[in-house]
Amino acid sequence: MNPEEIRIAICGASGYTGGELLRILGKHPHARITAVTSERSAGKPVTDLFPHLHGRGALVFEPLDKQVLLDKADLFFMALPHGASQEAVNFLHSNGKKVIDLSADYRLKNPDAYRRWYKHAHAFPETIKRAVYGLVEINRDKIPGATLIANPGCYPTSILLALYPAVKRGLIDTTHIVINSASGVSGAGRKAETYYSFCEIHDSFRAYAVTSHRHTPEIEQELSIMAGCDTAVNFTPHLLPVNRGMLSTVCAPLLKNISQQEMLDVYREFYDKEPFINVLRDGVFPDIRNVRGTNRCDLGLAVNERTKSLILVSAVDNLVKGASGQAVQNMNLMCGFEETEALTDIAIVP
Repeated sequence: MNPEEIRIAICGASGYTGGELLRILGKHPHARITAVTSERSAGKPVTDLFPHLHGRGALVFEPLDKQVLLDKADLFFMALPHGASQEAVNFLHSNGKKVIDLSADYRLKNPDAYRRWYKHAHAFPETIKRAVYGLVEINRDKIPGATLIANPGCYPTSILLALYPAVKRGLIDTTHIVINSASGVSGAGRKAETYYSFCEIHDSFRAYAVTSHRHTPEIEQELSIMAGCDTAVNFTPHLLPVNRGMLSTVCAPLLKNISQQEMLDVYREFYDKEPFINVLRDGVFPDIRNVRGTNRCDLGLAVNERTKSLILVSAVDNLVKGASGQAVQNMNLMCGFEETEALTDIAIVP
C-alpha cells in the first residue's frame, strides 16, 4: 500500500450517498476503497447499481460483517439508515477505527432528544460524547485528529451555514427564525414508496413533516451552541420535483441597524478563506442548478429595511455538500490531506 493511502470501507454503499462517495473517492489520490457493503445487493458488482461508475466494476457489494470488515479498512464511511448505524459505529470506533457517520445516530448530543425525535433509544450515549459534529466551516478546529465524525444533515448544512455569521455577530433575534427549505427527491434515499414515485412528484411541489421534521433538533442544537442560548425555529421542508438540490430561505428579525452592504461585508469576512462557501454579489441569489454535483454552498442575502429583517438564501447539492462531499471534506481534515482534495471539480452527475 502507498504510505499516503488510506483504506476505505463504505457501509451502505448501495444508496445515493454511497454512490456519491464512490464517485468522489474515485478521484482521491490518497483513498483506496477496499470494501463496500449492501445487504440487499450483496454479491453484485457496484456497476450493477451505478452504471456511471464504470471504473469501479471490480468492487463487489458484501454483507456488513463487522468483524470481517475490521481488518479491511482504516476509515469507515457509514451510509446506513438512521438507527442502523448505532451498533456498527460503536463497534468500529471502539476497535480503533476512524468513522464518519452519515446517519443521524451521533448528531444529537442529548440521547433523550434522539429518542423523542427518532422514536427509539440510543444504546451508546458514551460514544455520542466522543463524536464531533462535522460542519467544517463551523467546527474546523475540532475535526483534525478526530476519530468519530457525525456528518451533518443536508437541511442543517444549508441552514446553519446561512445563519452562522449573523448569529455569531449578534445581528439577529434567534428566537424568531423562520426557515423554508426545499429538497430534491434523492434526499429521501433510494427507496420504493408511492409518495416518492414519478407520478406523485412530477409537476408537484409540497410541504411535508410540518413541525415534525427530524432535522429540527439538529438545527436547534447547533444554533443554540452558536448563540450561547436555547433557540427554537419554525422549520418547514418541501419536496422539489428534481433529483437533487436544496434551497433554503431563512428569515430573522434584525437586532441592529445594518445596511445590506454592511451585512454582505460581514459574510464575506467570515467566509473569505472557506473554499466551498460562495457569497454572491449584491442582488444575486442562489440557484440549485449552479451547485449541482459540487461541494459548494452558494449564499445570497437581503436586508429588508421595511420589516427590519434579514433574509438569507442558500443552495447546496443535498448529496454532496449535504452529505457525501462534506463527509470527504471531513476525511481530508481528519487524515491531514488537502481539504479540497477530490472536491473541486464540477462533475456530471446522474
